[in-house]
Amino acid sequence: MARLLYRLGAGAHRHRLLVVLVWLVALAGAGVGAATLSGPTSDSFSIPGQESTIAQDKLQEEFDSGGGVTAKVVLRAPDGQQLTSPANVAEIKSLVSELSEQPGVTTASNPLNPNSPTISPDRTTAYSTVTYDAAMGEVTSEQREALLDTVDQADQGPFTVEVSGQAVMATPSVGGPAEAIGVIVALVILALTYGSLVTAGMNLVTAGVGVGIGALGISIATGFMELQSTTSILATMLGLAVGIDYALFIINRHRQELRRGTDVRTSVATAVGTAGSAVLTAGITVFIALAGLSVVGIPFLTQMGLAAAATIVVAVLVALTLVPAVLGYLGHRVLPRKQRTAPAVAAESANEATAESASTDASESANDRSFHQKWINAVTRGRVPALLISLVALGVVAIPAASMQTTLVQTPSEGTTQARAQQMLADSFGPGVNGPLVAFFEGDGAPRTAQQASGAISGLDDVATVTPPVPNASGDAAMLTVIPESGPSTQETEQLVGDLRDQLADIGGADSYVTGTTAVSVDVAQALDQALPIYLVLVVGLALILLVLVFRSVLVPLVGVLGFLLTLGAALGATVAVFQWGWLSNVVNLDDTGPLISLTPILMIGILFGLAMDYQIFLVSRMHEAYHKGHAPRGAIVNGFRQAAPVVVAAALIMFSVFAGFVPAGNATIKSIAFALAVGILVDAFVVRMVLMPAALALLGRAAWWLPGWLRWLPALDVEGSALAEVDDAGGETGSDERKRAEIGS
Repeated sequence: MARLLYRLGAGAHRHRLLVVLVWLVALAGAGVGAATLSGPTSDSFSIPGQESTIAQDKLQEEFDSGGGVTAKVVLRAPDGQQLTSPANVAEIKSLVSELSEQPGVTTASNPLNPNSPTISPDRTTAYSTVTYDAAMGEVTSEQREALLDTVDQADQGPFTVEVSGQAVMATPSVGGPAEAIGVIVALVILALTYGSLVTAGMNLVTAGVGVGIGALGISIATGFMELQSTTSILATMLGLAVGIDYALFIINRHRQELRRGTDVRTSVATAVGTAGSAVLTAGITVFIALAGLSVVGIPFLTQMGLAAAATIVVAVLVALTLVPAVLGYLGHRVLPRKQRTAPAVAAESANEATAESASTDASESANDRSFHQKWINAVTRGRVPALLISLVALGVVAIPAASMQTTLVQTPSEGTTQARAQQMLADSFGPGVNGPLVAFFEGDGAPRTAQQASGAISGLDDVATVTPPVPNASGDAAMLTVIPESGPSTQETEQLVGDLRDQLADIGGADSYVTGTTAVSVDVAQALDQALPIYLVLVVGLALILLVLVFRSVLVPLVGVLGFLLTLGAALGATVAVFQWGWLSNVVNLDDTGPLISLTPILMIGILFGLAMDYQIFLVSRMHEAYHKGHAPRGAIVNGFRQAAPVVVAAALIMFSVFAGFVPAGNATIKSIAFALAVGILVDAFVVRMVLMPAALALLGRAAWWLPGWLRWLPALDVEGSALAEVDDAGGETGSDERKRAEIGS
């Protein structure tokens, strides 16, 4: 693999103008395609074949609802008045008429209708249901703004008027101030790492090209299939982070080669052949983790995983082709000014490696007392306490994960009209009105069965109100609405969904279903919880096989995977403590605490596992390289850590800043995922990979690199670029580029 990538890097350098033009054309083409072919996105999460989803489809068919999304316009009378006074009735009638004439609106219900429980018992609060002819995610911004303007104008009159519902939920976007700050922080870290603003900018720009193509490609896909609104945000967040990091690893290796006196062309090719091998392996690991989401059988999760995986593929291709092409144009300008004319730094010779292998302390040069050197010396010498302290600390942080709860119900941000509307409804009708359940009956005698079920349902725990049955025009279907006493994201309401289904199963007659937004949320959350352990075993198993091929060892991959499980527990624990328990909620600009979004755990596993294995590969591959060259086990750990740790630290800080940038202003779905990833990156990079991993390897000694005889037939992926080192040894550092290329190709 290293030789193939060497040729790819050399080719990208040789044909750099063509490579740059191809990527620019691809970016422009993606932009044109997105502008002309993109379609709407969806904010609904459902799984075909589930009871709640089947019932929704039947409701639309039997009651001719057209699948239109709705908004609730909530009105509150002035203090001391009731909505049923003659003057207020006239005002409400005028408002309902105006709402019904809004663009895209099919109906606007009369909140004072005596047959509908849409007015509070004290007659001070009521709501009108505004139904659109558009499906989920298809209400245009113009239609949404028209409704909000009407509500604002009505709020200036005698009533307090607010609006909530899916029709007024704006599609989340990327590019807010917080995200921009995260990118700026990443640029600062790159500039400090490189000592060159030009190199830092080049790193960020190449990553931006990959992210742009990935995000625009997802936008094009929305014109042909229904995608979740969070898909592009997730792909952008992940693509930007890995795009910056993958370029960083290749640029860093290129700079090392230049400081050794290697010419630009050979240096670029060598960087792609060595660091590029690690980038490709890491990218494959992330791709496996994300594409593996498709095996759980949840369509929207499959789409999100494949879209993010495609963005990773683009990021890897950019790192392996566009980055070396641009490096060819920059030449020695990737180095700080003082290093461009400095004498070449000699590479470690075979004699030095042999000498170091005789003593575990030989690699601790008296002249190298950097922070990373001191850190790894302390960890490897005190490996037992370092290991125990890491395990205890991560275990404590993971404790809150045991009480994790999940839901798909999204709470609107505090201070918005949606939040105020929901609060008004909860105060006047009870919190359950914001998450009603629908019992649907189909077949001969459906209205009679619905009437019979109504009385039985009223006696269930946590039921506040049951509306009278509503039959369809043909009389073979009926529905009734159940208002819970508890809010839509509570365990009581989740239990009520199960109790309703059990109750209806005991009633004969027509077929019965339980649906509604809350029921869909409960079904999806249960499906995700059931898929979680299967997905974890699958992804960890596949990645474990890949890591065995990379390191030709059993224990190193095993320790790496066990370290990830500790990372996962700590990240979930911290996320539960903040988002569910409310600890330090002000730090993340959290309005309300409650269960985590159901997508958080499974998406976090897929993304964080891939990224954690990135650090495992980049850090441990340098240790493996040193061990392969003859270093003693501890000397190999120290030597590899000293070379790889600085760039891994920079990469982790960059990823943290990118993910953290999506937390303060992020929407409910992305906020918890971004926070979990940001915490997971810090824990994995600075505790698991830089303390626990080297301590465990030092404790294992030579056994860490042991491979059973019956596995010796496995192919060597050569992530460290050993084949290139052999060519250098044979051809010499001063050989011509042509000679080196001939030797590589032979």
